[in-house]
Amino acid sequence: MFNKLWKGHKPLSTEYTKEEVLRHPIPEHVAIIMDGNGRWAKKRSLPRVAGHYEGMQVVRKITRFANELGIKVLTLYAFSTENWKRPKQEVDYLMKLPEQFLTTFLPELIEENVNVRVIGNREQLPEHTRRAVEKAMEETRHNTGLILNFALNYGSRRELTYAMKEIAKQVAKGQLAPEEITEDVIASYLMTKDLKDPDLLIRTSGEIRLSNFMLWQLAYTEFWFTDVLWPDFTEQHLLQAVAEFQQRGRRFGGV
Repeated sequence: MFNKLWKGHKPLSTEYTKEEVLRHPIPEHVAIIMDGNGRWAKKRSLPRVAGHYEGMQVVRKITRFANELGIKVLTLYAFSTENWKRPKQEVDYLMKLPEQFLTTFLPELIEENVNVRVIGNREQLPEHTRRAVEKAMEETRHNTGLILNFALNYGSRRELTYAMKEIAKQVAKGQLAPEEITEDVIASYLMTKDLKDPDLLIRTSGEIRLSNFMLWQLAYTEFWFTDVLWPDFTEQHLLQAVAEFQQRGRRFGGV
């Protein structure tokens, strides 16, 4: 249905206005793989951490704009289980960013009725990082607006492995029969169990892969890739991604 809505309108890969995009159904859940911070810094002969700092400013801007568009869930891939392999100095800086971001942005998030959530293994995070995200989650837990969902120390294979182990425990206890294991049962053990699967996935920097991100949840998600590095990502890029989503036909395996 979405592709018919824009028939006769602007072609793909052009500029859109907020008003144009809002005339059509908005994706409820948008997930973003924020990639390219290091390359952005390297192009400017800056340390990689400078790119991460600029990327944090973009998170604030895009969160605000996603809220204006009426997007209900914005999931941001902030730190993967594989990112621990990076140089210690870079990892230490990345672990400080949630605290810096949330300390500065939290009053605005509360005012804008944004609900902060985190998926991933928080127990492995440094105490100061864990304390910052848990404070933000607690202080916004009654908010009913946009869900700002950070994937922090998140890996989809680890998530699925945990789910399988928990289901196996239920089977071993005789509380669940193998034939009762359905897609809904598996989904109920995932970290996103109370969230709708993403409608739209955006990945910046020109890379075309999922990088162990929401492998189960993205089964029927529309993908949108751009060469733009995350620190250069703007509201217009989000509008373009949403507009192109609106022009696609989503049949979910049907006709």
